[in-house]
Amino acid sequence: MMNRIAQRAIPVVTVILLGSALGLAQAAGTPPLPYSENAQPSPADAGLSQAILEWTPPALSALGSEAVAKESFTLDRTMLAAAAGLIPDSDADLRQTVAKLDGVSVHVLRFAADGQADPSQVNAIRAAYHLRGWKHVLTSTNLGGAAHSDITDVWLVMDGTNVRGGVVLVESPKSLTLATVAGNLSPVDMLHLRGHFGIPRFDDGGMPATR
Repeated sequence: MMNRIAQRAIPVVTVILLGSALGLAQAAGTPPLPYSENAQPSPADAGLSQAILEWTPPALSALGSEAVAKESFTLDRTMLAAAAGLIPDSDADLRQTVAKLDGVSVHVLRFAADGQADPSQVNAIRAAYHLRGWKHVLTSTNLGGAAHSDITDVWLVMDGTNVRGGVVLVESPKSLTLATVAGNLSPVDMLHLRGHFGIPRFDDGGMPATR
């Protein structure tokens, strides 16, 4: 009985948490860089081994000016702890993963029916994470038709052999979602977080699932 009550309460708490989160407010960024897997990290960006929730690639701000709707929120440790308390015992893996989190930040851009995200700007977002030296572990393409196809990229923020966070980028014809999670995690933790706290669902695509 308590589990059923908790399951019903989770969406309500999530709505409350999202309603209290801050909106997206970024200054105009620098011109986008061409994406290249062979690009080398710059001295300013190399060795960044923490996921900074407040930071997003400058190209995201440029895309924001083209979007017809924007949503942005950040959940800190306190908010996540409140939500974790309502996760049923039957989902112990998710509860344990949430306990490792320091925060989650999500940005969603929606585009007009006759437009989509500028591909060069989306590639600039991908390049920005590569230049920061973060480990790209997944590119997954879901071909669901012209209106429903999407491309998902996942990066892990590595500090030696330890995972300090991750980034999920999902590009679809009419929207772009960028989710950053911070904490002492593992690749399998990223899989547990799919579909929760605004983090998009995605196929693992052979993504490493070891702890």
